[in-house]
Amino acid sequence: MSDAQSESAVAFEDSSSRSESMTETIEAWVEDLITHVGEARESEAFQEWLDVQSRFHDYSYRNTLLITLQYPEATKVAGYRAWQEDFDRHVQEGESAIWIWAPIIAKQCPECENSPNYHEQSDCEYDETPPEEWSEGLVGFQPASVFDVSQTEGEPLPELETAATGDAGDLVAVLEDAASELDVEVRLVDAEEWIHGQAEGICKPRQSDEPPLVEVRDRANEADLAVTLVHELAHALLHGAISDPLARSEQELEAEAVAYIVGRHYGLDTSNSSFYLAAWAGDDPEAIRERLGRISRTAEQLIDVVDSKTA
Repeated sequence: MSDAQSESAVAFEDSSSRSESMTETIEAWVEDLITHVGEARESEAFQEWLDVQSRFHDYSYRNTLLITLQYPEATKVAGYRAWQEDFDRHVQEGESAIWIWAPIIAKQCPECENSPNYHEQSDCEYDETPPEEWSEGLVGFQPASVFDVSQTEGEPLPELETAATGDAGDLVAVLEDAASELDVEVRLVDAEEWIHGQAEGICKPRQSDEPPLVEVRDRANEADLAVTLVHELAHALLHGAISDPLARSEQELEAEAVAYIVGRHYGLDTSNSSFYLAAWAGDDPEAIRERLGRISRTAEQLIDVVDSKTA
């Protein structure tokens, strides 16, 4: 899949028509992006990735917290046998399990909701139907062990190519400078010191008297580093408030669309954003258009600040 992006940065003349020109261009680019996201969803690579993702459980908030507390860098977890049977991977010798709470599903008394054994020990007098005719339901929880993909070896999981490419010049340094003006704290973290697993960057909302904190994993691909930095700055500007009500999927659509636009404006190839967005847009790539106003305003704000640093 290709993107007909210019190899050089797009310039908006500093005139009375600048804002209008930026808005029209950004709207056209968003339409391009929606088309590319639709194409990405139909691709064989995405369908293979989607199939593998569907085999991983969606864990409750409580279990997600337990996983994070025990293994902060965890990205994809599954049980010992699930790794073997579903993914053709094996837990490496000596790895410590991550413990979560697994539901216990059993025959359940229609009245006291206990399993047959506990029902017999309770004071419940329900006897209208025998236990073998009871429906199954949740009767409790028990500890269960899971392991992160980094604790396993075997067949590789399919990955989506989402990195930006191109000549970033001094864009990373300029973005760091621009972040100060936007009241966002930025830290580039050496890969060996990165503690956030496979995430390329994070944005931490903080208390009202503190600026949002953006941390980005440093890497050789400065084009991708710059676009990741824009993505996290967009989170800081759009979702920096701790009480932000948007769902995670909506936040990611907005931030990555801003990154696509700003990166493209500065001559980077951000066409791989379509794969990233396809993973968050579900079956509705046009959800990006619904957020056009917020995306456009934030992209223009970042472009204006960055351009002012290079004028």
